[in-house]
Amino acid sequence: MQRIRTFAGIAPATIMVVCFMLLPILIIVVYSFLEKNPYGGVRPELSFEAYSRLLLERDFDDNLSFNPSYLLILFRSIWVAAVSVAACVLIGFPVAYYIAMQPAERRNLLILLITIPFWTNLLIRTYCWILVLRDTGLINEMLLSLGVIQSPIPLLYTEGAIILGLIYTYVPFMVLPIYASLERLDVRLIEASRDLYASRIGALRHVVVPLSLPGIVAGSILVFIPCLGAFIAPELLGGGKNLMLGSLVQLQFSTSRDWPFGSALSVVIMIVVMLALLFYARNARNSGTELVH
Repeated sequence: MQRIRTFAGIAPATIMVVCFMLLPILIIVVYSFLEKNPYGGVRPELSFEAYSRLLLERDFDDNLSFNPSYLLILFRSIWVAAVSVAACVLIGFPVAYYIAMQPAERRNLLILLITIPFWTNLLIRTYCWILVLRDTGLINEMLLSLGVIQSPIPLLYTEGAIILGLIYTYVPFMVLPIYASLERLDVRLIEASRDLYASRIGALRHVVVPLSLPGIVAGSILVFIPCLGAFIAPELLGGGKNLMLGSLVQLQFSTSRDWPFGSALSVVIMIVVMLALLFYARNARNSGTELVH
């Protein structure tokens, strides 16, 4: 009877995970090993063409040659995601530290203010940056009116605009995990370091940052993963000029109708994400070991 109750309790969650996570992933992996159908979809014939296209291309003589184009897109996506993570840490850590040092009744209000952007659709929030960054946007109009510049600065449709959009979108994912770590921080440890003649910077460096490291790593993972496969910010703020993995996958499933290659790109993204998660798990295990010792 107990086994039946246990099974009935976990069955709904198991069905959800299998149907909406494992099964779609399995379909994507299977599609990546099938042949492309010229009119969309796939043909049930085994092929490794999709994966070979990641590094190789066929010339007019049907010979394979090295093509670094997709590799450059992968590196660009990782670079943009890494820069976004670094910027989110620089912005999110001071914000989280400030919130954690406030009285308990004030923290809830500040956390509410951090989560307010999630109440608005992501597409609308990203599109608002076009109004700010375009040649006739708020920034250029203000600089022109102040006489700082003589002609508009090209801010929109650049890699910097993409990074700015990603930072704006995902910085709350950095603030919240860091705040969760700092909230449990014993303030007496900071006071003890100050009693031992540590400066404010020294106390921050040797006490606060090491104890908040799990939150920083968790926030970095939460920001890196969606930034790597982001589609809206590169499409709207990059204008398609700086192609990233998310946009490339979308193009394969829509315009190019190359489902196997789009699936192979999705598998590559999943592998990079899994490597990031393994890094996080290893870091968490090492941190736990250090605490035990």
